[in-house]
Amino acid sequence: MARRESDDKKKHKSCSFCIDKIDFVDYKDAAKIKRYLTEDGKIIPRRITGTCAKHQRMIASAAKRSREASIINYVFD
Repeated sequence: MARRESDDKKKHKSCSFCIDKIDFVDYKDAAKIKRYLTEDGKIIPRRITGTCAKHQRMIASAAKRSREASIINYVFD
């Protein structure tokens, strides 16, 4: 079966960091980092969150740093 044109045009999520013109993700901002983590403490992939590759890398490193600094937990209750 051939694909329809509507199947090819998926909604593109825009990066919230690019919209707000944020250059750096601070590891001390626990509330913002927790939005991008699951209840198990895993980092949500960018295909779900809609962040760009640059900011996704910043989120990952900020989450790892804040875990080491005990700002956020490895696993949430």
